[in-house]
Amino acid sequence: MNLEFYKYQGTGNDFVMIDNRDLKVSKNNTKLIKQLCDRRFGIGGDGLILLENPDVAEDDFKMVYFNADGNPSSMCGNGGRCLVAFANYLGIVEKTARFTAIDGPHEATISGGIVSLKMQNVADVKLKEEYSFLDTGSPHHVIFVEDVQSEDVQQKGSEIRYSELYKDNNGTNVNFVQQINDEVLKVRTYERGVEDETFSCGTGVTAVAIVAYQTGKIQNKQIKLETPGGSLEVKFEKTGSGFENIWLTGPAVQVFKGEIVC
Repeated sequence: MNLEFYKYQGTGNDFVMIDNRDLKVSKNNTKLIKQLCDRRFGIGGDGLILLENPDVAEDDFKMVYFNADGNPSSMCGNGGRCLVAFANYLGIVEKTARFTAIDGPHEATISGGIVSLKMQNVADVKLKEEYSFLDTGSPHHVIFVEDVQSEDVQQKGSEIRYSELYKDNNGTNVNFVQQINDEVLKVRTYERGVEDETFSCGTGVTAVAIVAYQTGKIQNKQIKLETPGGSLEVKFEKTGSGFENIWLTGPAVQVFKGEIVC
């Protein structure tokens, strides 16, 4: 079949986008999804996202996300932001959006190519001496380092992702963080499903911002995060039950569109 697709990126985290409201792409076709994400034999992307008709009456659309390996995945923050930009391009939404992803309902705003996505509340942050762990829609292992540029993210990230620590959880994403000052953190992320470092990870920087505040490294509740692909911002409220009103903000850009025979 000839399949129309769109390519989007949010701070270098790139995705194949398909308007699947007519259900032309089967969610069970792992082989096709993996092929479309392949950077040599397909379109190329860190993941693939299907925009589908909503199951919830109040929603504008539904988000169905797959890792580059073709398997369904947990929430993707940058992917969610890019999907809002895609829905805006399609005329489904204008300045605001509401949709449901695998981790539940989300709200978003879009203005001038900048998309802000409301993330799920976070109640549990596990703080250990050498690392922290939390789930921001996807599981994240967070490590603070002296010089993030010198870290072997591929090797160390893979070792942690496949370690005994997470063998019963289908692995984890791994974030290496350098604190620049009280407002800025520099982040590199190894993503499961991609099995490599990505240019940016939305749920990852969200996790990093929360850990930085929870451990007292940063006192601000609005934090700038520098990734290899660009800058993102995370803001939140700290409550007695955890972290709420969490917003991830950054650019979401359409790179190109086309048609592929598959």
